[in-house]
Amino acid sequence: MDPSPYDHPYRGGFVGKEHRFALTVFFEDTDTAGIVYHANYLRFFERARSDMLRAAGIDQRAAIDAGLGAYAVSEMAIKWRRPARLDDDLVVISRVTEVRNASCSIHQRVMRGDEILAEATVTAALLTPEGRPRRQPADWIERFRSIEQKGH
Repeated sequence: MDPSPYDHPYRGGFVGKEHRFALTVFFEDTDTAGIVYHANYLRFFERARSDMLRAAGIDQRAAIDAGLGAYAVSEMAIKWRRPARLDDDLVVISRVTEVRNASCSIHQRVMRGDEILAEATVTAALLTPEGRPRRQPADWIERFRSIEQKGH
């Protein structure tokens, strides 16, 4: 049986400096009133950041397998503005705002059309398998700086 184009997971991508990741609100994301439970925005942000790393050419699985470590959120500030609801089509827009030796800062917005529903500022630090901060590989820093300054 030949694979269908629908057999492949969705991938977002860069539009200039911004990474765009589309999603639909499913029943599991909501409370009994059909409104997205506040903690589920964390999952939306995380999926978009992971997809952004993939689109930037950073292979998190290979880094973990090689013993390099993994990114972990070390700081996050969120502002909820409006509720998302069951069946809403959303876009999470992520933009790298600062790159440091062992971490980077990312601004993220959950959008419904032109409306900002939630936004977050996230600091993600690269940690060793033992949980200690470590310097990011030079090529990763360069990729982040390229995205931050010129767009991907």
